[in-house]
Amino acid sequence: MCHCRVKPEGFLLLVFLFASFYVSAQTGSVSNPLSGRENNPYSKYGIGELGSANTAEITGMGSITSAYEDQFQLNPDNPASYSFLKRTTMEAGAIASTRSVNGSNLSYTTGTMAPGYFMLGVPVGKSGGLSLGIRPFSRTYYSLVDTIFNSPIGSAERSYGGQGGLNYAYFGGAARYKGLSLGFNFGYLFGTFQNVSAMIPIDTLAINRAYTNSYSNYTGLGGVYWKMGLLYEHKIHDSEHLIRFGATYTLRQNIYQTFNSYQTSIYYFGDTTVNDTVSSKAQATGVLKMPSAFSAGISIGRIDHWNVGIDYSATQWNTYSSQPNTDMNLNVGTSSQRLAIGGEYTPIPVKAHKYVSLFTYRAGFYYGEDYLTIDGHKLPMYGVTLGGSVHFKPTHFSWVNLNTSIDIGKLGNTSNGLIG
Repeated sequence: MCHCRVKPEGFLLLVFLFASFYVSAQTGSVSNPLSGRENNPYSKYGIGELGSANTAEITGMGSITSAYEDQFQLNPDNPASYSFLKRTTMEAGAIASTRSVNGSNLSYTTGTMAPGYFMLGVPVGKSGGLSLGIRPFSRTYYSLVDTIFNSPIGSAERSYGGQGGLNYAYFGGAARYKGLSLGFNFGYLFGTFQNVSAMIPIDTLAINRAYTNSYSNYTGLGGVYWKMGLLYEHKIHDSEHLIRFGATYTLRQNIYQTFNSYQTSIYYFGDTTVNDTVSSKAQATGVLKMPSAFSAGISIGRIDHWNVGIDYSATQWNTYSSQPNTDMNLNVGTSSQRLAIGGEYTPIPVKAHKYVSLFTYRAGFYYGEDYLTIDGHKLPMYGVTLGGSVHFKPTHFSWVNLNTSIDIGKLGNTSNGLIG
């Protein structure tokens, strides 16, 4: 399953303008006319597709977040980076994406465009920083249909659909002593999921078209969620070159869950349609046990000029579980992992400019395994990223950065009866 994401901030860089318009325009296809959104069948499982909540700058470098900091850019994935901020920073972004799904008996392309994130960072003294914002955590949208010919009601279509996702509103802080910084994000993880399946008769006989059965599940989630990070920065050779080591850790945490289930029948009487709720279960409550996770990375670079790094992250999904909506446990594997390499290059260092613009170029690569296991098979994922920024200095006291990134990758494969 191929996917392409574009994350613009403000106006897009001219070099990526055509690609961005192409992606945002892919909102459906003839082979999938009922979907005007990005249709990801794998998002049916677990908590959906884990969204990249990183900024456009970081995404363009393959999301090497553990050992990355910038005095004018936010890195919310490692809260220890906040203490390196030199100026008050505000970032907002949108995400446009297109996805091509291929399998033994299906092929379609869908896409979507939606708001991404909003974040604010504030330096505190010479060795502290604060940040707050809201970021996407996961998303679900799928729409699938198959046909059966020997059901008790004759030929029928079975449809499966779902939508929803999780968002994270957070407040974070960091403090630094010499080159070592410690930080945290403390916030609220929340969202809803709706899953619907239906049996739709397609026989021409009126007696067999008497009713359609629909089953709907609604899951609401909300709870405190936090993460800690550290980052160490050391000057090498001279004051212009730095080496950084970083790591983050997230403990296993419980998110409050509510669950409602309904069965609805639709009766056809000539031109009249009657909807009837056949059964409903009383709201049940429980918890979603989010897994523990960690990341570690190293980077090296020259201040305001270039930076390259490598990052590794892993999540222990064997500590994950959902109750009372046990359907969210289906096909969740025991672990996931990701390795990324990336960097950025500014031909003319920022401090060499006063009131003119300059450019930063970024690129990256990542490879790993998704957290889902389908029919006993892990889902590989890999991709390349490109990005860039235009920096303006309209006044002596402020900078304006216009950023964009493109993530072109693949999830899964078409072997073993899966889709890719």
